[in-house]
Amino acid sequence: MFKIILFEPEIPPNTGNIMRLSANTGFDLHLVKPLGFSVDDKSLKRAGMDYIKRTHFKVWESLDECLKNISVSTIYSVTTKGKTRYTDINFKKGDTFIFGPESRGLPSEIREKYKTIYMPMQSEGRSLNLANAVAVITYEAWRQLGFN
Repeated sequence: MFKIILFEPEIPPNTGNIMRLSANTGFDLHLVKPLGFSVDDKSLKRAGMDYIKRTHFKVWESLDECLKNISVSTIYSVTTKGKTRYTDINFKKGDTFIFGPESRGLPSEIREKYKTIYMPMQSEGRSLNLANAVAVITYEAWRQLGFN
């Protein structure tokens, strides 16, 4: 299936919600340190509820370590600075999506290394909530595979 990578996530409830999303969609979840919280964090557990136990997630020391150890197809960095709208991509099984930290997004070196995709927004907006952005991309990719 697809893989979601949260690069240096900062806000535990966002990650907890994404864990819940992962458990309900079958996507693998990878967290890249440093994390802005502990995986034992109370607010992470509150947002993730009992889904945390059913989520396939792993914490990695670095993005390089993560990518070397998981099987990936195409890697997409999801960013407001993306070049291609997410709906213009034909996703396939094994695709990987990298999302950046809530306060600053993905660093330029990651954006420059991988294909960038974005979600359209009104010009007054800065960015979407991380959990919402992951949900939008996740469901579009899964929809394209017929929710299989």
